[in-house]
Amino acid sequence: MARDTDYILSLLLENGLVTQMQADQAADQAMLSDGLYDTIDILINSGVLNEAEMTALLAQQYGMEVIDLAGYDIPEEVLEQIPREIVEHYRVIPVMMHDGILTIAMSDPSDMETIDTLRYLLKGDIDAVIAPQNQIDDAISKNYANDMEKLNSMVKKEEDLDEVVANSSTIGAAEEIADDDAPIIRLVTSLLIDAYKLKASDIHFEPMEKRYRVRYRIDGALREVSGPPKYLQANFTSRVKIMARLDITEKRIPQDGRIQVKVGEKDIDLRVSSIPTTHGESIVMRILDKASIQLDIPKLGFYADDLEVVTRVINLPDGIFLVTGPTGSGKTTSLYAFINTINTPTRKIITVEDPVEYQLAGINQVQVDKAVGMTFAAALRAMLRQAPNIVMVGEIRDVETAEVAINAALTGHLVFSTLHTNDAPGAISRLVDMGVKPFLVATALRAVMAQRLLRRICPNCKVPYTPTPTEARLLGLTPEYLENHQFYKGKGCSKCGQTGYKGRIGIYEIFEISDEIARLIFANEPSTVIREAARRAGMRSLRDDAMRKAEAGISTLEEVLFVTLKDE
Repeated sequence: MARDTDYILSLLLENGLVTQMQADQAADQAMLSDGLYDTIDILINSGVLNEAEMTALLAQQYGMEVIDLAGYDIPEEVLEQIPREIVEHYRVIPVMMHDGILTIAMSDPSDMETIDTLRYLLKGDIDAVIAPQNQIDDAISKNYANDMEKLNSMVKKEEDLDEVVANSSTIGAAEEIADDDAPIIRLVTSLLIDAYKLKASDIHFEPMEKRYRVRYRIDGALREVSGPPKYLQANFTSRVKIMARLDITEKRIPQDGRIQVKVGEKDIDLRVSSIPTTHGESIVMRILDKASIQLDIPKLGFYADDLEVVTRVINLPDGIFLVTGPTGSGKTTSLYAFINTINTPTRKIITVEDPVEYQLAGINQVQVDKAVGMTFAAALRAMLRQAPNIVMVGEIRDVETAEVAINAALTGHLVFSTLHTNDAPGAISRLVDMGVKPFLVATALRAVMAQRLLRRICPNCKVPYTPTPTEARLLGLTPEYLENHQFYKGKGCSKCGQTGYKGRIGIYEIFEISDEIARLIFANEPSTVIREAARRAGMRSLRDDAMRKAEAGISTLEEVLFVTLKDE
């Protein structure tokens, strides 16, 4: 690169970034290097000149934009515009492509010769931005590495990878993961370790048209992380499918599998789902950490009044207790906590689940297997012949399962189950719509609880804030109310990934079946009427419970609106 050293040096002297003595000493050293370094190189390498300050000065002088390449992701299609040997020779790097114009980053805007040469070589128009040379060199090393170098740069330290031991029944050999000749295996393992340490619930491997996207779901929100290059998509997909014991030759139909690994002393289950998409197979791995399951009811987020209702219902001798909410709202965790609390040597407890997510000590757990006819209803019928005291049905999906569960409740069993409805009163309408007789619902049902998960404010960056006018309007907050309540939010820090949130807590609406509500169910009244009766009996809505947690500084009003807006 032909740098106009004399002109740049004059600018540096004029703006006081270097002294004449420093410039002269650097010039003498440059002469001794036989052309290997010029005066500017010597000033930068010796620490006399701050390269970032010089870059800002040159950008101002030439009217160019400065780009910070640290952490900047350059798309593969942009990198393909200039071969590696050219970027290394001219020490520039392409950063973006827009309307047929390629933008390159260079450190010396006075070097018009390089720009003209690149225009000739690439037979296209070129625009230039300025960046420190050390950032350009780092970006070249990172983005133009060969396949092995790229993969190894993405993999964590070897001692971290050694923390993971694969179950030989699922992967084949534990030592396979630590094989230095298998960078794909090491990268998959590295991503698993990262996701686990960040407390992610899912890992998403998603093939896009021109890239292969990797995202973690942390506290219910997806966060994109660095993934393998697009051309390694097939290798990466095959490795994950082999680990999950899926058919790598079958790419046309969805598949489900399982991986078991040990991170340190902890056993981790990974539920793997693969589905064909337009640009390849999309894979989702759900992380089930047996040690992270919360089995202590008070820690789920119940206030004293709701906890009193829950405690009373789970200690009843019979009846049905339903938990409702969308997928990922924590229903299974709640049921496990309820069952674990009442699990004593004097009670026999059986569950039927699809799948069995966590194994609980002292409880008989049955896995649904439709291929052999082991449906929820069939398993439940068989379980009742085992003379249990308490039964948990993972989900009521059809009238057959619902009727068997209700008959179990009417014959002296305490039954726990889940339904997919938006609110607690809606569960009653859902059962009736399935085909269950209203009088059976009124007789067997004891209580219904709806729940969601609210993100907690990060305690490390928690600060007070004033709600926006939009938040106040949507939540119906009066000026008098705002004067008497202080709200908080997280401003974002390294411990929460700059999100302002860390961890989640449950919000609940729960009601027992009173005589009035039983009469309304028997009369087949709509869920709106039942909801009004439940509210009169003291039921708090999801919004009410969420507001209590926002007022206590546990979560934000923004999160309250996001989670509960459609429920109000």
